[in-house]
Amino acid sequence: MKRILITVVFCFFGMTVFAQDMSYYTNEYMKRDGSFAERLIVLEAVRNGEFTGIGEFYHNALKYLLLRVPDIKNKTEQDAAEKSAVIISQGLGAERYTNAAPELWQTVATFDVARNANQGNAMQAALIALGQVNGRDFLPRIIQRLNDYNTQTYRNEAKSRVQLAIIGCINAIETFKDISGFRPVFFVYTGSYDSAVKQIAYDVMPNITDDPSEVISAIIQDASINPSIKYEAWTEMLRTKAPNSSKARVAAAALATGWNYSTNNKVFKSNLGEMRKSAIDTIRQYGAADNSVYVNMDKSYINNFINKEPDYDEIMLTLNALAALKSDEAVGLLQKYLSELHDRRRNGAWGDKERRILQWIIPCIEITGTKSEDVKSLLSSIERNSDYTPFEQGLARNALAKLN
Repeated sequence: MKRILITVVFCFFGMTVFAQDMSYYTNEYMKRDGSFAERLIVLEAVRNGEFTGIGEFYHNALKYLLLRVPDIKNKTEQDAAEKSAVIISQGLGAERYTNAAPELWQTVATFDVARNANQGNAMQAALIALGQVNGRDFLPRIIQRLNDYNTQTYRNEAKSRVQLAIIGCINAIETFKDISGFRPVFFVYTGSYDSAVKQIAYDVMPNITDDPSEVISAIIQDASINPSIKYEAWTEMLRTKAPNSSKARVAAAALATGWNYSTNNKVFKSNLGEMRKSAIDTIRQYGAADNSVYVNMDKSYINNFINKEPDYDEIMLTLNALAALKSDEAVGLLQKYLSELHDRRRNGAWGDKERRILQWIIPCIEITGTKSEDVKSLLSSIERNSDYTPFEQGLARNALAKLN
């Protein structure tokens, strides 16, 4: 080994002028009687030489390494083989050597972290290189690997190896910028991995696609996914560069799921409530994607109104959203709520809750600019009714003045 090292180092300095001629290194690397350690020394010399245009050398070196993997007899040889695979993969990635994609995937499989003797570095390097050489044909397999990791539990001694592979998968997916990779990366972020790995996933998600609305909607609507994850998916949607129309569509799905998902878990209930309120405010900003938003905003109003401990924030957000939408459906709901309050006032079922909501609804109706004669008649009745306070009558009078 000492002889090989001396020879390689000598050759490294002696062949600098002829850096592209890799015949010497190729011959030394592929000696039949060479050990894994000796081949590693050759690769280190090549790497340190900072040669360029040597993708073919690295490709042939990887083929030969994979051919000799069955000869590994102990951990020392395993470590040398893995370090060799790392250098070769990095070299191929730097050279953008597309022809090596099949062998890089073979390297992923050969140095799979499921093998106890393997530390994960070679698998990670090969996955990263697959992205760099544009090995897009292997993206479905990379995604499947990441999906598998997300659905399994690992002991501490295996977790570090798996996380190295996960980082490699995420890096490749980021390079391909294919929306199909968004979901598994999202579940890395919400998984039980180390915070550093989760942060990598979080940072990468915006780089995969500007508009993951289709994927996020599916996550939110999936009954098998708990509300904490649904809420994370919704908040992720809000930080994307997706167009407003996409955010409005996901908001409709989030609001619907907020009412359709049944749970007694207090944390999950809180998640659903926060998701509903945020979705309603998004609908206020970007509009109603479909008529389901009116059905579900009606639930947000009614279910809180009849609750012994109403969420006044959700009620107020609902009323503000309806005012901003200014549609016939929105005005119809505001009119219904005001009419119900008017009936309660005349029948004596009146308290702080009713008074507070009345003072919100009337200005919201004014904002819509509706020309509905039924709405104006209702406001006129409130203005003339002495059961209301002068302030409440004044709200009705001001609204009428703006709507006439």
